[in-house]
Amino acid sequence: MAAHRVLLVHSGGLSSRQWRRLGAELSADFEVLAPDLLGYGTAGAWPPGRPFHFHEDLALLEGLLEAGPAHVVGHSYGGLLALQLALSRPDAVRSLALYEPVAFGILQPGPGATDEDAAALEALQRVPMRYAPDADGVDEAWLRGFVDWWNGAGAWDTMAPEVRASFRAVGWKLSQEVTTLVADRTDAARYAQVQVPTLLLGGGRTPATERRVLARLAAALPHATLQLFPELGHMGPVTHAAQVNAAIAAHLRHCAALP
Repeated sequence: MAAHRVLLVHSGGLSSRQWRRLGAELSADFEVLAPDLLGYGTAGAWPPGRPFHFHEDLALLEGLLEAGPAHVVGHSYGGLLALQLALSRPDAVRSLALYEPVAFGILQPGPGATDEDAAALEALQRVPMRYAPDADGVDEAWLRGFVDWWNGAGAWDTMAPEVRASFRAVGWKLSQEVTTLVADRTDAARYAQVQVPTLLLGGGRTPATERRVLARLAAALPHATLQLFPELGHMGPVTHAAQVNAAIAAHLRHCAALP
């Protein structure tokens, strides 16, 4: 068994399959854990209409660390969960590699907040919150608004039919994730307690709100490095997997070599 473990946490709307290539690349040096979060893949569907809070996914990840500490990688919602894991189980997280974690609480009014933070929060209000399913249990308008906010107007309509179908299948759970993470109030002072080496990754084409989150996290986390890819968007780990995975793998191997 590899001496080091790595936990790969997927984005909302996707599944552990998003990390398949990264997991294969790391498997020679790490024991790779790549779970499906609740409501995705092998975890089974989340019951439509049943309330959900991201703390339930956090508890799932905390359970996986009972066997020993791990380096943690996360994308978007998975990045937020990774940060929360580092706060709830600091003894079990060795390092973090995060692509655009949706840690919107860091933008809330308080010490250090700026007009730029306020503008970023205002833009966040355009993310749809209320999920109103039709007779088939799907809110197409919500899904379109969510995908277009992250990826630009028309992004939903240009998605491959099978990708849209996969989002429809998890729409309720995804909407519940969004509702609870937007309500999260973890601030810069709290994130400053994360003491592990952290690689923050992001794209130059992602919404300005998320770029501001990255800037605030880079300033708050004591051991953070920020690396931006000007040509990438929020889905960089999927659309440009080789490029993003290379940066993550280099960070993990560096951290694994630390005393």
